[in-house]
Amino acid sequence: MPLSTTVTRHVTNPRKIACYSATVGLLIFLLFIIITLTVIWHRRCESHDKLARNTQSFVENSFAELYSRLAPLENATQLGCESISSDLTQRAAFTLNIRAILLVANKTAFCSSATGSMQVNIAQISPETDTSKDVDLRLIAQTPMVPGKPALVMWLRDPRFPGSGVMTTIDINLTSYLLLASRQPEVSGIAIVAGDKALTSWEQKVIDLSTLPHHPLRTVTIPGYPITLLLYGETLPLRDIYMVLLVGLLLSLLGAGVFFLLLTLRMRPGKEILLGIKRGEFHVEYQPVIEAATGKTCGLEALLRWIHPTEGRIPPDSFISYAESQNLIAPLTRHLFELVARDSYKFRHAVPAGTDLNLNLSPNHLADNNFCRDVSNWLQAMPQDHFSYVFEITERSMVAEHNAIEMFDWIRSQGISIAIDDFGTGHSALIYLEKFNFDYLKIDRGFVQSIGHETLTSPVLDAVLTLAKKLELHTVAEGVETSEQARWLLRRGVSHLQGYLYSPPCTVSQLIEYFQHESSREPLVS
Repeated sequence: MPLSTTVTRHVTNPRKIACYSATVGLLIFLLFIIITLTVIWHRRCESHDKLARNTQSFVENSFAELYSRLAPLENATQLGCESISSDLTQRAAFTLNIRAILLVANKTAFCSSATGSMQVNIAQISPETDTSKDVDLRLIAQTPMVPGKPALVMWLRDPRFPGSGVMTTIDINLTSYLLLASRQPEVSGIAIVAGDKALTSWEQKVIDLSTLPHHPLRTVTIPGYPITLLLYGETLPLRDIYMVLLVGLLLSLLGAGVFFLLLTLRMRPGKEILLGIKRGEFHVEYQPVIEAATGKTCGLEALLRWIHPTEGRIPPDSFISYAESQNLIAPLTRHLFELVARDSYKFRHAVPAGTDLNLNLSPNHLADNNFCRDVSNWLQAMPQDHFSYVFEITERSMVAEHNAIEMFDWIRSQGISIAIDDFGTGHSALIYLEKFNFDYLKIDRGFVQSIGHETLTSPVLDAVLTLAKKLELHTVAEGVETSEQARWLLRRGVSHLQGYLYSPPCTVSQLIEYFQHESSREPLVS
C-alpha cells in the first residue's frame, strides 16, 4: 500500500500528525544516539589499541637498542676500571637518555661512566633492584648526580658471578609518548610501573603503585622486561556525549519537522493537484535512453515534475501515489499528455525521427473508461510520423483487470509498445510476464546499484536478465551511474541503458542542447 494512502487513512487531523512526527523525531534521536555512540566507541577502542601497540613497539625497540649497547659489558665486571672506563664513557655518551653506566661486582659499583672509579653499594642507588634476576627494572626518585629527578634503573646480571653485572640509570622522557598521543585528546596520560613503584605523566615523581587510578584504558606489557605501561583516559568523554546528544536533538527536530511537512503535504485534499494543473505548476523533464549497441540516444523517458508555489519541488513518488489514492491519476496523466504534446513541437527539430518517447502509465488509468479516448487525442496532438511511443507500466502497482489483455492489444494496435517498469520490485512479476506480452523489461535502479557488491539482490538481477533473454525482451537498465555498472550490463546483453552516467532528466532547452552535441559526444563505455 502506498505510504500516502496509509497516512491519509490513519492520520486525519493536525494533532495526530504532530504525534506521529514527535514519535519519528524520538526514534531518530534514539537511533542516532545509539548508532553514533557505538561507532565512536568502536573507533576509539581501535584507536586506543593502535596507540597501545605503537607504544609497546616504541618502548620494546628502545629497550632492545639499549640492551644491545649494554650486553657486551656483562663480561667486563671482573676487569679494572682503568681498562674499561673509556668504553663506558663512550657507550653512555652515544646512547640516548643514559645518565650513567655502572659496573658492579659483589653488589658494589666499582666503575662509572660518569665518575670513573668508585666504591658504592648499589643498595644506596636502587635498594629494590634484584641482582638475582637476569634483567631487572626499577624506578628511583633520583640519582646522586641528578637529585630530585626520577630515573629508571636497569640491571643486567653477569651469569658468571653472583652479585655482578651492569647497572644503568636512564632518564625517563615521556615527550615521544605525548607526541604519539597528541591526536587522541581522550587519552589523558601514561603511567610507567616497575615493581611496586610508578611514574606518571601528570606528576613526574615516583609514587606507590597502590595510589594509581583504577581501570586504565589499556595495559601495555613489554616482552622480556619487567615493566608495564598504563594508558589513562576516557573512551567517551562527557564533552563528546554532550555533543552527540546535541546533534541528535537537532537531527530529531529536523526529522520530525520534515516528517510533519510530508504528512501535511500528503494530507492535503486532492484539489491541490487539480489546482496545480490549472496554475501550470507541473512540467516534464526528459531523460535519454541509450542504445547499448551503438552508444547513441534512441529514446526519451518523459518524467512529470511538480514545483509547488509554497512547498517547492515535490518528489514524484509522493504526488503520484497520492493522486492514485485520490483517483486523480487520470486527469494527471491527461495533463502529462498535454505537456508532452506541447513540448514535442519545441524539440522535434533537435530529436531524430523514430526516437522512442516513453511515458509512465498507472494501471488505474488503464481501467478508466476514457483511457482510449485520452490516448487517441494525445496521438492526434503529437507531431505525426516523428516519434515512436512506449507506455511504461509499473509492475509493483499493477492491477489485474478482466480486460487488461484486450487493453494491451488495443495499445499495440495504435503502434505503441509496452514496457514493464521497475521489474522485480513487486510480488507478482512472473505472473505478469506469463499473463501479458511486453516489448521491454525495465530493470529497477535498485538492482543496478547492487552491481559490484555482494548483496541479496545480485543473484536476482542475474535471474532477471536470463529470464528476459529467454523471453526475447528488450531490456532497459535504469539508474546507471558508473562505467563499471554499464560494462557489467553490456556484458550480460542489456540492450538499453538509462541513468546519470549518460544524462540526468533534462528540461526542453537542456534536451535540445543535449542533442545538438550528440554527434560529437564520445561513448562513455566501450
